[in-house]
Amino acid sequence: MILNLTKVKTLFLALSVCVGAQAQNFNGLDMGMGNLYKVSKAKTRSLSPENFNGAKGAGGMADPVADKDVRNKAVSAYAASGLGKGWKVNPCIDINAGETMVIADIAGPGTIQQIWMTPTGEWRKTIIRMYWDGEDNPSVEAPVGDFFCTGWGVYARLSSLAVCVNPGSAFSCYWQMPFRKHCKITMENRDNKPMRLYYQINYTLTEVPADAAYFHAQFRLSDPTVKAEHVILDNVKGQGQYVGTYMAMQPTNNGWWGEGEFKFFMDGDKTYPTICGTGTEDYFCGSYNFENKQTRQFEEFCTPYSGMHQVIRPDGVYRSQQRYGMYRWHILDPIRFEKNLKVTVQDLGWRNDGRYLDQKSFIATVAFWYQLEPHAKFPQLPSNERLELAGPL
Repeated sequence: MILNLTKVKTLFLALSVCVGAQAQNFNGLDMGMGNLYKVSKAKTRSLSPENFNGAKGAGGMADPVADKDVRNKAVSAYAASGLGKGWKVNPCIDINAGETMVIADIAGPGTIQQIWMTPTGEWRKTIIRMYWDGEDNPSVEAPVGDFFCTGWGVYARLSSLAVCVNPGSAFSCYWQMPFRKHCKITMENRDNKPMRLYYQINYTLTEVPADAAYFHAQFRLSDPTVKAEHVILDNVKGQGQYVGTYMAMQPTNNGWWGEGEFKFFMDGDKTYPTICGTGTEDYFCGSYNFENKQTRQFEEFCTPYSGMHQVIRPDGVYRSQQRYGMYRWHILDPIRFEKNLKVTVQDLGWRNDGRYLDQKSFIATVAFWYQLEPHAKFPQLPSNERLELAGPL
């Protein structure tokens, strides 16, 4: 058989064009084990104190000798003074008391794919906010500890698909956060003393699909609940999907505290919701009081989609109140709405005579959802004094 070299070259060229077209078409989003082999024209970038702008070829440029006025004055300048430029000169930033600092300012289109940070200070008094496409009101606003499922200000290891908390106080999240024109992320230090922040924000510059909604997260606090109910989310208008809940809870009574039902009122529901759960531990994918039947104690658990990863047990003196941290990610079962959404949880325990007890617990939550913009303006965050009331030990 005699090969026609012209035809072979033509075929090879056609295949090359086809592969190139596929690379051009794949936007580098929705990553997983099933598509890691695919090439893409998406451009990977990263923000950190060593590259505030994420510019190509601009990382690690702080000079421990010459840069006297780099952001936060090159906090490791002395440590790197014997090594020089290009070494670990500026790995973190200091945020003064009352200061709000921009940690991400990105021109789109693109998508944030992972955020890692380790903040010092009181995590309830450090507020993370995210703004998409030049909006005035943030789409994300929450204390940084609660956003990363650590609302009590005490480290608790967490391993899930969306959020991880690793030793010693390392916060990571893997929510995809698309934006079309612009992304801005800020950190506000509401404490009366400075705090230090190490962080890295990994993102990709790429085309965003027309049907991509924007990431949202909102913090709410009941201190305590009123009429035995905590509102997790309300006044959401537009189309989208609810994708997760973090809840920090401190009962103020003895006995089992988790009989309250989660309710999702959507698309015009009034008195009665479309989705009504069967109990608090049921919503977080546990059962029968989260109790280990051998030890007769609460048992922490941590899975990809749900868990009660934190139980703070009383010591009888200063840590006298039992506290719990729980999460539930609707990654494979998002709750979709077309017009509006409200989410609540009842605050119910047991009375000694077998009736439900309408409790007055301290509950803090962060709701996570995606929706098409514009979004309704969030309620004002509680004062520092209110945050402290159900804050760190």
